[in-house]
Order: sequence, then C-alpha cells, then structure tokens
Amino acid sequence: MHGFQLWANLPSSLKMTNPRYQDIPGGEIPDVTDDDGTRVRIICGSFWGKRGPVEGIAADPRYLDVWVPPGKRKRLPVESSRHAFAYIFEGSGTFRDASQPFGVLTEQVGIEDDTPVREMTGNRSLVLFDSGDEITVQAGDEGIRFLLVSGKPIKEPVAWYGPIVMNTQEELHQALADLQNDTFIKKR
Repeated sequence: MHGFQLWANLPSSLKMTNPRYQDIPGGEIPDVTDDDGTRVRIICGSFWGKRGPVEGIAADPRYLDVWVPPGKRKRLPVESSRHAFAYIFEGSGTFRDASQPFGVLTEQVGIEDDTPVREMTGNRSLVLFDSGDEITVQAGDEGIRFLLVSGKPIKEPVAWYGPIVMNTQEELHQALADLQNDTFIKKR
C-alpha cells in the first residue's frame, strides 16, 4: 500500500485562504491501460481522455500514477508550459527526451555508509524535468511505477521554512509569529 500527499504552493493572492484537504478513495481514481500494458491512474487533471477527481488547485496540476511494464519504453506528454517531476516508488528505469533529469539526495536504507546519494533512476527517487513536450521512460527488468506531476509555474518569489511557504522573508516571519501565537489561518 502506498500513500502520497501533494502540497501545492499558492499564488500570493491566495496564500492566507483557509486550508483545504481532499481525500480521494482509490475506487474514485480513473485509470487507463494502453495496448503495451502501461497503466495510468489519473488523480488530478486530465490524461488520455479521462479526468481525475481532485479539483480546484491553483497551479492546475496533473498528477498521474504511472506503471510501465518490464522492458517497455513509453512516451508521455507533458505540456511545455509546465514544470514536471517524476517520483519513482517501485522498480527502476531511465528517463529520456527531456532536459537533463536531476535526482535528489536520498538516504539508502540498510547500507552501512549512510552518506546520501544522488539517485537518478531507482526506487524512491525524484527526477526533475525542465522543459519539453514529452518524457520518455524506459522501464527496467521489474517495470517502473512513478508519480508524474506537472503544474503551471506561479512565477512568484518563494520564501519557505518548514511547512510554511510565503513570497517574502517578512511574510514568512509574520506567518511564523502567527503560528507561534496560535493565530495562523483560523477557519471562519
């Protein structure tokens, strides 16, 4: 069983709105299977003629759960006006036909040397994409399953600390003070 949360940054005009949470049962998530066995579950946005149940997020994200069978190569569209990333959580593979992927530093469980490594293609890896209108994934021997998330850039400055994301350091300091004083975004 897997569980993931997607936290979306908001434009400055919506920063101090009441928090919102959407819990979507697995049975409400549409999926499509292509002729080659690739399966895509559409959580948010639209893909291959189906629309996911998550609605009303400012960055208009597309949030897909993709499984590509062992040894298969699959091209998936990503609008060139969006930023995208893939989070691999089962199997392994490689990504091509986009800007150079960038893996994040991850800790490897069960390895004596606990130095984080920059993992590019394996399980629990994040791969960032820059621009392009599609990604190509080549599945490894066990197949690959990953989240493919893309969204419209907000194009505003970012100041963040812990779970709080604001646009300026001053706003961030005020939000932290409000949080400490128990006055941070109270439901009306």
